[in-house]
Amino acid sequence: MSIELNNESGVGVDEESLAALAAHVLGEMGINPLAELSIVMVDEDAMTQLHEKWMGEPGPTDVLAFPMDELRPGGGARGESDGAADPALLGDVVLCPHVAARQAAEAGHGTADELELLCTHGILHLLGYDHAEPEEHKEMFGLQARLLESWQEVRNSR
Repeated sequence: MSIELNNESGVGVDEESLAALAAHVLGEMGINPLAELSIVMVDEDAMTQLHEKWMGEPGPTDVLAFPMDELRPGGGARGESDGAADPALLGDVVLCPHVAARQAAEAGHGTADELELLCTHGILHLLGYDHAEPEEHKEMFGLQARLLESWQEVRNSR
C-alpha cells in the first residue's frame, strides 16, 4: 500500500500508527496492495473551509472523504467483479485532530482512538460505503466496528 500522510494540523499525531491502521483496513477490505491513499490532517479553519465548500455545512467537521476512483472491496472499479481490486488512487481522507480531540473527550477515550475510528470511517466512504439510510448505517458502522476490533487485536499482538 502506498499511504501518504500529511499533517498540516499543528497537532502531534502518531502518523506511523495511523498509516498502519489504514494499511490494515485496506488489506482487510481486499484492496490491491498497489493502491494509493492520502491522509491529510488539517486545523479547524481549513476543515471549516472544506466542509462549507464541499458539504454546504457550517463549521468544522471531524472527517471528510474525497474519492478519486470508484473502487469497491474485492473487485476493481464499480461494476467489475474479477475478485481483485485494481491498483488505483483511492482518494483523500481529511481528518481534523482538533475536532477529534473534543469528540474523544466527550466519548471518554483517547484522541488517537478517535482518529483511528475517523480514519477507518473515511476509508469506508472512499470505498463507497455510506450511512444515509438505516440499512446502510447498520452495514457501515458494523463493518467499521469489526475493522477496528481486528486492528486492536493486531496492534495488541505487536
